[in-house]
Amino acid sequence: MTQTLHIIGGGMAGSEAAWQAASMGVPVVIHEMRPKVATFAHRTGLLAEMVCSNSFRSDDDERNAVGLLHWEMRAAGGLIMEMATAHRLPAGGALAVDRDPFAEGVTARLRAHPLITVSEEEVTTLPSDGQWIIATGPLTSGALAESIRAATGAESLAFFDAIAPIVYADSVDMSVAWMQSRYDKGETVEEQTAYMNCPMDKAQYEAFIDAVLAADKTEFHEGETAGYFDGCLPIEVMAERGRETLRFGPMKPVGLTNPHSPVKPYAVVQLRRDNKLGTLYNIVGFQTKMKYGAQTDVFRMIPGLQDASFARLGGIHRNTFINSPTLLDDRMRLRSRPNIRFAGQITGVEGYVESAAMGLLAGRMAAAEILGGDLPPPPPETATGALITHITGGAEAKTFQPMNVNFGLFPPIDAKGGRRGRKDRYKAYTDRAKEAFTAWLG
Repeated sequence: MTQTLHIIGGGMAGSEAAWQAASMGVPVVIHEMRPKVATFAHRTGLLAEMVCSNSFRSDDDERNAVGLLHWEMRAAGGLIMEMATAHRLPAGGALAVDRDPFAEGVTARLRAHPLITVSEEEVTTLPSDGQWIIATGPLTSGALAESIRAATGAESLAFFDAIAPIVYADSVDMSVAWMQSRYDKGETVEEQTAYMNCPMDKAQYEAFIDAVLAADKTEFHEGETAGYFDGCLPIEVMAERGRETLRFGPMKPVGLTNPHSPVKPYAVVQLRRDNKLGTLYNIVGFQTKMKYGAQTDVFRMIPGLQDASFARLGGIHRNTFINSPTLLDDRMRLRSRPNIRFAGQITGVEGYVESAAMGLLAGRMAAAEILGGDLPPPPPETATGALITHITGGAEAKTFQPMNVNFGLFPPIDAKGGRRGRKDRYKAYTDRAKEAFTAWLG
């Protein structure tokens, strides 16, 4: 009888790991504490619930590293990418997802699989025997986090992750805002008009920055350190780094033409569709640690949002991850306890897609071992391989921080340098990766 694989956590990584292992013929139990034990960020007991953005980011598999990761996961029969594609929303060149139908779709497929069982009980200690994958993500429960710390003999690192607010579409003033994707990206009119844009002149921008800096913020508890991941900074932290930082970040006024005015905006706030009905939009890049009352006042200073109603305000939470370069081998196993693998954000990757990719890999590796084989990681020339190489030895352990996939993690390629040669260079990276990943899949 084939040994059972146990997976703690039913998020992106745990769901994908379960699907991959079961597809290889290995029985799987997903241990998911929700809905019996709630977290402050989750709303449901569904597997693969999206708690932050609804975007899987770029779907360009020729010139973008995350788009390449999408391609690799599709090639490997990934459930997360299949469901994301099935429930996609118009978002220019990005893959945005209708979050509730997506999670419902993943949950239904996993629960229907004859080799997958879901146990709704909290696991509080690292198991001593059996094959396990820990995919508990950034909201790992306190008891399990403590058990991990005790087993690894090292302090888990922590940073703070912030959630962007969501606005009801019918409360946006469309005599001020307009619909357009940057540079009119997308194949269809729907994709080319996937974002709401709210323009600001210089005076409005300066007043907004003043309000953001002055607003009441969430304070950290004693003993917590505020080390932020640079790809998900709260807007007030960006504003503190310089008054122009937001204008060169999520509020950059490029690739957009305001049909209401010939005057070029000084800054633009973008909102991205958050559900298929088009009734909800999230404010792109506006993660925040401002208190709820302050958020409403400050965000209504944005032209077009002066009467905005919010379906969800922003929030901030502690994000826990292990120092993977010192703790994990290249098969994602805990060096001190090789019957335990880690996958997803807890390993120090950042983003839905990256987390799911590490789940895909851990599920396949664990299943291969249970079936009496051994699966090496994909080559470092692939997106999946670049990530696993980074977290299991490529990164500097002393300064290890969560990382999105990017071409900087790949072995260099002999191609034209500089900004002008960038498109050709990126295409060379993705061509090489696809060939290598296809060979790895066999």
